[in-house]
Amino acid sequence: MTTNTRPVAVVTGATGGIGRATVCELASRGYDVGLIARGEAGLQAAAAEVAERGGRACAVPTDVADAQAVEDAAAHIESELGSIDVWVNNAMTTVFATIVDLEADEIRRATEVTYLGAVYGTLAALRRMRPRDHGTVVFVGSALAFRGIPLQAAYCASKFAMRGFYDSLRTELLHERSGVRTTIVHMPAVNTTQFGWCRAKVRKFPQPVAPIYQPELCAAAIADAIVTGPRQKILGSWNWLVVQMAKIMPGVGDHFMARAGVGGQLTDIDIDLDRPDDLFGPVDAEVDHGAHGIFGARSQGVATPEFLRGLPHQATLFASSALARRAEASRHRPLFGLGSSSRRITQGRSSRR
Repeated sequence: MTTNTRPVAVVTGATGGIGRATVCELASRGYDVGLIARGEAGLQAAAAEVAERGGRACAVPTDVADAQAVEDAAAHIESELGSIDVWVNNAMTTVFATIVDLEADEIRRATEVTYLGAVYGTLAALRRMRPRDHGTVVFVGSALAFRGIPLQAAYCASKFAMRGFYDSLRTELLHERSGVRTTIVHMPAVNTTQFGWCRAKVRKFPQPVAPIYQPELCAAAIADAIVTGPRQKILGSWNWLVVQMAKIMPGVGDHFMARAGVGGQLTDIDIDLDRPDDLFGPVDAEVDHGAHGIFGARSQGVATPEFLRGLPHQATLFASSALARRAEASRHRPLFGLGSSSRRITQGRSSRR
């Protein structure tokens, strides 16, 4: 094993979006970085960016849905760079589609990458960190781990599952008083490459729901969380509000998403339904796509100002959804405390008289 004075971090989904930005952020902060992803061109470009920042990179083409491949990648990275100090579970994929348009293999694949990929990465990290009683496992979560939205059932379900797995892991490590730390950073809408290469069974090009942030903001939050180790961090003020609403007023959230969730995720750009996507194979095998998507002009580097600018509009939508829900409930509210079943029984008795 290589002797090294720099800490070593592993990032899954290292070639695009938040993962790519995190690779660069960690290299800038003095880490050598193990890169796990499928696309050869993306891996080579990410490794070059690590070198530009003074670090060493070990790029391992790996499908995180393959548990043995993840274990082998971890072993190879340690043989090249040294003991793994940090593992960042970031890899994801999704399908933009209504549930009735999803195929079973599409749901399975999105779950295997987004949820089970994090599980397999965690297992590989724990096999190395627990004997040393040292290390940090970072989960890249989302507001969609608390609030399901239309067109993203497979992704939302995977993030919900990740959050449950993370809670169980954290309690077990606390129980054994382990020196291994865990943290989860829940991300807002981000200008990443996923919207250009995810599978989409809709007529328009998908987009993140505003406000939109640049991936570098997310990468900095991940790097900070490695040091501070919060139980969880919710990035973005609007993101935080969505999470709280999901906890205290989930019905209002249902109506809000029913009214605004579909249109808010679609642009006016027609989509090529035959475009290549990353569900079953990489789209950066020959061409590197970098960290950013096409929404840079609408993206912010700081969360709060955008939240404050968007709050009146979003609050109006929430209020209208709440009023709609209240009106619907009023239409079905029984008189004199009788429920609908009681009315049916009464009506039935009257008809028999």
